[in-house]
Amino acid sequence: MLIEKKANYHFLYSESSHADTFTPEDFEDEHKMIAEMTSKFVMNEVYPKLEKIEKQEFAETVTLIREAGELGLIGADIPVDDGGLELGKVSATIIAENMAVGRSFSITFGGQTGIGALPIAYFGSPSQKNKYLPDILSGEKIAAYALTEPSSGTDAMSAKTTAVLTECGKYYRLNGEKQWITNSAFADIFIVYAKVDGTKFTAFIVEKDYQGVSTSLEEKKMGLKGSSTRSLILENVLVPVENVIGDVGRGHIIAFNVLNIGRHKISATSLGTAKRAIELAVKYANERKQFGQSLSNFNLIKSKIADMVIKTYVNESAVYRTAGLMQDGFEEMKQSGNDFGATIARYAVECSINKVMSTEFLDQIVDEAVQIHGGYGYMAEYEIETLYRDSRINRIFEGTNEINRILIATTVLKNHVEASEEEELETGLLQREKQVLQLMKKLFHAAIESIKKNSLSDFNTEQEIAAFLADLVIGIYGIESAVLRTEKSILNTGEEQNRQKLDCTRVYTHEASQKLALTALNMINHFGDEGIFSRIASLLIMSSSENIIFVKRRIAECVIEKERYHC
Repeated sequence: MLIEKKANYHFLYSESSHADTFTPEDFEDEHKMIAEMTSKFVMNEVYPKLEKIEKQEFAETVTLIREAGELGLIGADIPVDDGGLELGKVSATIIAENMAVGRSFSITFGGQTGIGALPIAYFGSPSQKNKYLPDILSGEKIAAYALTEPSSGTDAMSAKTTAVLTECGKYYRLNGEKQWITNSAFADIFIVYAKVDGTKFTAFIVEKDYQGVSTSLEEKKMGLKGSSTRSLILENVLVPVENVIGDVGRGHIIAFNVLNIGRHKISATSLGTAKRAIELAVKYANERKQFGQSLSNFNLIKSKIADMVIKTYVNESAVYRTAGLMQDGFEEMKQSGNDFGATIARYAVECSINKVMSTEFLDQIVDEAVQIHGGYGYMAEYEIETLYRDSRINRIFEGTNEINRILIATTVLKNHVEASEEEELETGLLQREKQVLQLMKKLFHAAIESIKKNSLSDFNTEQEIAAFLADLVIGIYGIESAVLRTEKSILNTGEEQNRQKLDCTRVYTHEASQKLALTALNMINHFGDEGIFSRIASLLIMSSSENIIFVKRRIAECVIEKERYHC
């Protein structure tokens, strides 16, 4: 395809290059060291204390946060000038992925390193950074993010918490209630959003010791029982004017961009959890004997394992591709003079894509992992039962997946430009998969044109159309990420060394494109454009040249032998 880049989601408009795509195979020694250090910390320090953490013995959690701070894990994402290590977005992603095995603790850690620290690090004044960041990065003080309210979850801008400037002009008086605040039982610092004069959405730093600050009892949750979740209650709390983060009335810039980073990190933790679920499922399938043989010998079990591995490979490819893009963007920011808000906003679509893809893949993976465990998967003594419950919240965290789909669709529609009709003939390595990508991009542009022509662009009403468009974009990004990674790996080390990657890419491309094509056919009557939709969809539904059943067995057998995720 076809034309020059448009915004950062140029993958919808132009051919992406494997040479410009970051992949896990590009990890340098520093990345591998960080992964090993994080993994050792989780397995040696966090894992033995998980039983106490799950019982909400929060002293253990606070101690572990401080230990993570001593290792430098909290400051990986923070600029050196602000006391962090500035290891880059790839390293921060690696830490988030490997921390996921810590289950509830990973949520506490994420609240500290991401949405708790980044508003100050990226948008705070020099004095705010000097006052608060050293203790946050060391773990001496715990941070929490207070955005959600009882009457405003996804619709954050309708918040009812108020901030009124006092007559002396030195303080804002905050009143309101924030709901479901992670880390609230032991947080020292809260990032709070309130409306100044009833309209100006603004971010504040609120300390726990300010008079009028209190929290409710712990919420009783389905999962993540070892994390703290309470309401934050603000009753005539006097907050110094110097604790306003950024400008009055510009809190949405902070909130939405910090959420973009949060979405990316949830993608990484979902990836780490998926890998853990695969490991648990495969080990159990090898150990469990039925009808005189291991469960892992049965082909239906192999099919489940293969699907889990395929989704994880695509997820991993997309997450680290995005991490590489963001890292490049932050490096460019240093040269261009752009601010953090403008830089992060460039990747809003990719962050939402990964958030939806990763969390939905994870739910499917833990579900099948429970199924492989059979009745034991339903028993609380088995780790997979905990992963099943813990994973469900991820599709709600950081904006529901429904809202993220609408965000994706709205953004790509708003910034759409026409694509050339010229098509490049794909040949050579992954030829069929690249042809499928071309067709899917063609379907995307046809859908956009049909939406415009038929006045279907009000996504407040046409939400099914928005979801279809978003799923098409998600499918394109996922397939292309896998194709580029596989192509790069084969060119570097040969096809034989990358058979598993090639198998996963081919199966996913075939199955995902067919599913989206069927959805497109079901949308024809609503769009009213049968011609181009049906032609493209029919081409996508064509049978694969691969023996999918055989290839899936091969994928599974590789993982069964190694008893862990492997690609």
